[in-house]
Order: sequence, then C-alpha cells, then structure tokens
Amino acid sequence: MNVVRTLPLIVLAAALSACAGKPARDSAPVADTLVPARDAAAAPADTPAPSPAATPVAAADTVSAPAPAADVGTATAATTAPPGDDGGDADFDALYGNSGASSAAYDPWEPFNRRVHRFNVAVDNTVARPLATAYTHVVPRFARTGVSNFFNNLRSPVTIVNQLLQGRPDDAWDSLGRFLMNTTLGIGGLFDPASKAMVANRREDFGQTLGAWGWRNSRYVELPFFGPRTVRDVFGLAGDIPLSPIRTVEEDKVRIGLQGLQLVDTRAQLLAVDDLRDSAVDEYALVRDAWLQRRNYQIENDLRGKHHRGKDDPNSPIPVDAMPMPQWSH
Repeated sequence: MNVVRTLPLIVLAAALSACAGKPARDSAPVADTLVPARDAAAAPADTPAPSPAATPVAAADTVSAPAPAADVGTATAATTAPPGDDGGDADFDALYGNSGASSAAYDPWEPFNRRVHRFNVAVDNTVARPLATAYTHVVPRFARTGVSNFFNNLRSPVTIVNQLLQGRPDDAWDSLGRFLMNTTLGIGGLFDPASKAMVANRREDFGQTLGAWGWRNSRYVELPFFGPRTVRDVFGLAGDIPLSPIRTVEEDKVRIGLQGLQLVDTRAQLLAVDDLRDSAVDEYALVRDAWLQRRNYQIENDLRGKHHRGKDDPNSPIPVDAMPMPQWSH
C-alpha cells in the first residue's frame, strides 16, 4: 500500500529532474540581450538590429569618461562659441592687417628707445599734458572742433601728393575735392562740409608711401619730442616737410604759434588714453605696440586701396594720431 502511494511521487520527481536539465528555448541569458550601441553597428548585415526597447544600454556606456582639463576647456569654447567664431582673431587681423603674420615689434634699439621715451614722458607730463588739459577747460568744444578741422584741412596737400605717388589718382581726386570744399564753404577749413557730403577723409604721408612701395619691416625708433617712429618714417619726414603749409609761413611768431597750437590740439585729442597709459604695466611697450599696429594698419589699407576702392575709410575706426604720445606735425 505504501508502495502504491509513493510511486506517483517518484515518477513526478524524475520528470521534474529531466526538465531541469534542458535549456529553455526562449530564455536567452540577460547578458546576451544587453548589446551596447557601439556593437550594433558591427553586427552582420543580415542580423536585424535589436530595437531600443529590447536593448537597454548600461549607464556606464552612456556617460563619457571625464576629459582632461585642457580638453574640457576646448570643448567648452567649442560649444559656447557660435559657428565660425574664432574669438575675435579674424576681426583683429582684418583691422590691423596682420593676416597671420607675427605681430612682434622689431625693436633692436630698445635700451636707447626706452631712455628717449622717459625723456618724452617727462616733457609730456610737465608741459604738453598740462597745456592740453587747460586748453580743454578754457576753450569751448565747438571752438576746439574748428581748430582740429583747420589743421586737418592743412594736411590735405601732403595726402594728395602721396596718394598720387602710391598710384591712387581717384583717391587723390577725392582728397582734392575735399580740400577745396572745406577751404571755401568751410571758411578756411574751420568747418567740415565735405564730411557731411560723404567725401572720404583719408590721410597719407611719405612714410606710408615708402611702406606701400615695399619698405614694410622697419625697426622702431623713438625720437626726442617727435615721439614714436620707424627708420622708414624718419626718412619719410624729408618728403613731407616741404609740403607743409605751416612751414611756408614766413612770420616766425605766426608759424611758431600755429605749430604750438597744433601740438596742443593733438595732445588734447589724446587725453582719453592717459588713464590707459598710467595703468599700463609697461607703458613703453604699450606706446610702441599701439603705434606700430596703427602704422601697419595704415600701410595695409594703402595696399588694399589700390584694388578695393570704395570701401570704408581706412582711417575711420581709429584716429590717425591715436598713439599714447604726442608728436610734432610734419
């Protein structure tokens, strides 16, 4: 009786043991279903790619490893800057005409130039700057504007001749028309109707002409009283001096008075950069680099002006005398 009762239990146990030894057809290991996304592309073409729902990706595969500090900074700049943004380098090159060239100053006479610079700064602090400050406090703005217009108009003969020497007759014709308009309608140049008539205000000198002719790299030199120059621009003075209308005035008192007023007017226009000069770590390097960048910019625009006439006035973004050091006019 006991055997009859226990026989079914023995048969059932044997059947369960046999089933446990066979692998289930539809129960693949979980590890086989977790196919990373990078392995899906490497699967054979005839193997259907598993659907996203059927192939959960492990969290470790969805998070990139931390990048080094240098890579993080590069990635941040790449994601925050708009497409085509180079941090302003292209704009700087377009403005100053560097075009990828080295902007290092050619200054082999730096020890000598620094001594001259200290002398010029002493003269500027004791004479030029106080006179310019008093001038702006005493003379009304409209009168100072008239003085600036007058001296700017007197430079027109120098500009016209150098534009012709550079092979730019169309620009020379515009400058001549500007000079005649301001001299007549502008009452000797005190007013500037030519600018209201949209006539370009360009300024050239023989130093720029020498640069346009091919004398590009020239060593920097600072002259007493005359301020920043290059050797090329020192030679350029010889071409500009005979064309200066002020130097043709025979009366010494009048000529010296006009030259002094011109110096004060030029220095007054530079008062805005005094704070920058005073706060500079190396004021000499600031003056030198600013002057050389401006000079190279002018020459680059002279060269482009031969082929791209009608573009914006190359002297408009920065005043032609925008250097943190006054200089005597030619």
